[in-house]
This record gives sequence, C-alpha cells and structure tokens, in this order.
Amino acid sequence: MSRMTPEADGPGPAVANTEQDEAWNGDDGRHWAEHSDRFDAMLARFTPILLEAAGAAPGQRVLDIGCGAGATTCEAARAASGGEAWGVDLSGPLLDRARQRAERQGLDNVRFERADAQVHPFPEASFDAAMSRFGIMFLADPAAAFANIARAVAPGGRLAFLCWQRPHDIEWTVTLRSVLARFVDLPEMDMDGPGPYSLAEPRRSRDLLEANGFDGVVVESVREPVSLGGDMDEAMDFVARMGPVRALLSKADPATRTQALDALRDALAVHLTDDGVRVGSAAWLVTARRD
Repeated sequence: MSRMTPEADGPGPAVANTEQDEAWNGDDGRHWAEHSDRFDAMLARFTPILLEAAGAAPGQRVLDIGCGAGATTCEAARAASGGEAWGVDLSGPLLDRARQRAERQGLDNVRFERADAQVHPFPEASFDAAMSRFGIMFLADPAAAFANIARAVAPGGRLAFLCWQRPHDIEWTVTLRSVLARFVDLPEMDMDGPGPYSLAEPRRSRDLLEANGFDGVVVESVREPVSLGGDMDEAMDFVARMGPVRALLSKADPATRTQALDALRDALAVHLTDDGVRVGSAAWLVTARRD
C-alpha cells in the first residue's frame, strides 16, 4: 500500500462542515501545524489508551478521524502491520505535517486524505476499526458523521474515541480560565456546537451512536495529565501561543497581558515536576461496535 501524496487531495473534497474547514485551513490550522509536536506531546498520555481501545492488530484497516498531524495514525499503522491506517482531517496544513511524519518514520502502510467525516464517501464496510483522539468533537452534524463512519466500518468492527469531559471537571481548563478571568472578560463556553466540549455529556455520545449504526456503547472516565512543557519557560511559551489564550489577551493592553501571563505562570508553577509541567485533565473514552 502506498502512502498518499499531497496531490492525491485533488481539486478539493466535499465539505459540509464549512466553518471548521475555514478555521483549520486558516490561522488555527497553521498554528497547530507549526506547533504540532508540542500539541502531540501535550496529549501523549492518551494515545496508548486510545490505541488499546481501538484494538488495531496486524493485517487490519484502521480509520483515524480528525487525525491532525498524524501521530495517532502512525501508531495505528505500526500496530496494523500488513494492514493499513488511513488518517483523515479537514486541515491541509496539519496533513502536510502528517505526511512528513510518516515519511520520516518510514511507514508504507499509512495514508492521509483531506476529508469531512460527515460526507466523505469512505469505502463501505472496509475498516476493522475507527478511532479519534479529540478530533471528533468538532463535527457540525455529529449524527451524519457517525452514520457515515458506521457505513465505513465493517459489521462487528470497533469505534473508539476520546473527547473532553465538562470543563469544570478538567483541572487544566479550570486553572486557565480562573486566572484569565481576573484580567479579561471570558466568553461563555459553547457546549452544543462544534468545539472541545460538544460531547462532554456522555448521554449525548451514547444517544448519537445508538441512533446511527453502533451498539454496545461504553463510556469510561480517563484522567491523565496534559504536558505543557519540559520546564516553566517552555510551558509558558506554549501556553501563551495557544489560540484561546492568544485571542483573549490580544484584546488586553500590554500591562494587563503581562500581569495575566505572570499570574498564569504562578498558577502553573505548582504543577512543575521532574517530568515537566503537567496539569490534570479528564476525558471520556467512548467505545462501541458496528451493529
């Protein structure tokens, strides 16, 4: 199986999730691509949990939804030696990084494609497993996406994904927002539309999956720290450049911005360990079977 080249994207995929497509091919996507190694390191503790749940094995075909810069897809490709791992994402900049990663690692059973999981014509019943590490919360129409993914997974095949829990249950989110709220007005967090907390209520994931081709749904709590950097300087450089922090503080005057970042440094300093700055987080691991 050959690795998909950038030219294979063709004139452009069918896209229904236009708002997210614009964001992930604009400044947000370029920022994530530029700092993809740091974002992958931030979430690294979750990757083996997801791969174990997906159950990728030699000879199988695995679909990685919202694959980003390809870290999880490449791990799935190694687990599915003799098979194939197929990573899809809306972001062209991130997929460029993913292809570079696969090339560096010498993987010849991985491919990447720019695709909207809601409408992409995946080959029917062709995957043994589908998975997503925090990429599946950005769906404008999750019902359509799950139905489309179900068609792509063979009967009896597996689905496994990670999504964030409610923001007040995530230590990292609470820390960030409690500090910034002292200096800038914070927007209300969207719990319904595409975004990090769209599947924070387990009942919603269960209902969506059971109504769109899956059964045997299990939702488990996973609590792992996120890694922000090897030391305080690295962590603060990373955090200050994050989209939400950058956007909020861009509206503040220089003095306020400096004060906010100093306060955030103080709050994160208590999380400095021998392994770097690690702050608690909470996710749901959702697994199901194609009925």
